[in-house]
Amino acid sequence: MKILLVEDDKLLGDGIAAGIAQSGLVVDWALDGQQADAALAMGSYDAVVLDLGLPRLSGMELLRRVRARGQILPILILTARDAVEDRVAGLDAGADDYLGKPFDLAELQARLRALLRRSKGYAEPIISHGELRVDPASHSVSLSGGTVDLSAREFAILHTLLLNAGRVMSKAQIEEQLYGWGEEVESNAIEVFVHHLRRKLDRQLIRTIRGVGYMIEKPGP
Repeated sequence: MKILLVEDDKLLGDGIAAGIAQSGLVVDWALDGQQADAALAMGSYDAVVLDLGLPRLSGMELLRRVRARGQILPILILTARDAVEDRVAGLDAGADDYLGKPFDLAELQARLRALLRRSKGYAEPIISHGELRVDPASHSVSLSGGTVDLSAREFAILHTLLLNAGRVMSKAQIEEQLYGWGEEVESNAIEVFVHHLRRKLDRQLIRTIRGVGYMIEKPGP
């Protein structure tokens, strides 16, 4: 899962980016509103953590542009402007949640997990698929009651495919979810990770759609 952080304070942004990455999410960090607007217009993100007091383009204007383009990804406003009227204005402009500064990183991580879960149509915090159980909060996976040890990348691919169950995801789409700006991607990395997942889990769980990509079927009723 990939998050765009929009924060102009470098010290604070560095801490927030590290905290989001610590929870297993990929983070791209934009330092101003125009950079963020360009990234959102061209890239694929699962959520945005947005400061309001930005240079070049305000957070509120960025929020309006995103919604005017019809982008429906969750947006969490992160700002020192915690007056009621500011929160109301942000929510009415299209934000999904609001967290005032200062804040605890654990709360930010939990709010992001909740936003991501709901945006993918999941009400429960644990993702279930047959005998498979995935807990994004603890990064734990179990199959038929037994613990399955996955690397961070393996977990990220499994989580992404489960949240998009029933939809074929191309190799490029998966790579975009796994790697941030400036990270080098080996040409066969996704194939290797999928091979490892099949070895550790049910081999029939992840289907290869030849010439298109990978998918996990939607679980039955």
